[in-house]
Amino acid sequence: MTPEERDALAAEYVLGTLEAREAAAVAAALPTDAALAEAVAAWEARLAPLTALATPEAPPPDLWARIEAALDPAPAKAAPRKAPWWSSLLDPWREGALGGWRAGALGAGALAAGLAAFILLQPEPAPRLMTVLLTESDQPAWLVEADQGGLRLASLNPRPAPEGRVLELWALPQGATAPTSLGLIPAQGRISVSPSTIQPSPGMLIEITLEPPGGSPIGRPTGPILFIGRLAPASGT
Repeated sequence: MTPEERDALAAEYVLGTLEAREAAAVAAALPTDAALAEAVAAWEARLAPLTALATPEAPPPDLWARIEAALDPAPAKAAPRKAPWWSSLLDPWREGALGGWRAGALGAGALAAGLAAFILLQPEPAPRLMTVLLTESDQPAWLVEADQGGLRLASLNPRPAPEGRVLELWALPQGATAPTSLGLIPAQGRISVSPSTIQPSPGMLIEITLEPPGGSPIGRPTGPILFIGRLAPASGT
């Protein structure tokens, strides 16, 4: 494995875009492969600040309706039945022997109900997609994270565009014949977009091209593709 291949493998491992079998193989190799462990540690340190890209998610508006639908309907009340004459003789024993059991059962029931409500209150996570945009020499350059709320892009090695040129972001869904522009990338190398005409999807190509000031004048790339990657589901989501 070349240093470049090792670095790319470490990046995918940290991002969680490897298949389960590949991720397990990397995890098994870390204790004995010092170079791979060093690359993984470097990527973990490099990507740690990007956790700020994740935005808080509000619970869905139909949450309470889903909770009510999941609960069993209240059972019908049975008609009261007269206790036998000897029932009163057992009352002292019943209260002493069964009192603790009742308290425990009520406590366990309340705990189970509370746990069920807590689980149902958690918002359903949106599918998350990720990719690392590579250079022509397969060097990691940009991190892309996407979900139904939009797409977030951060530079791993910030480099300004050449003077008189700009970087433009494009998306090409599978089956599409032409990419869609997602806008120009600012100088600080971080952008968050919520495209109204296209939604992130697995297999979608993300490209960055070099364009004249103001971006491509014809609605499709005119300059060379500098960075490219394909969105894939992030593991653990």
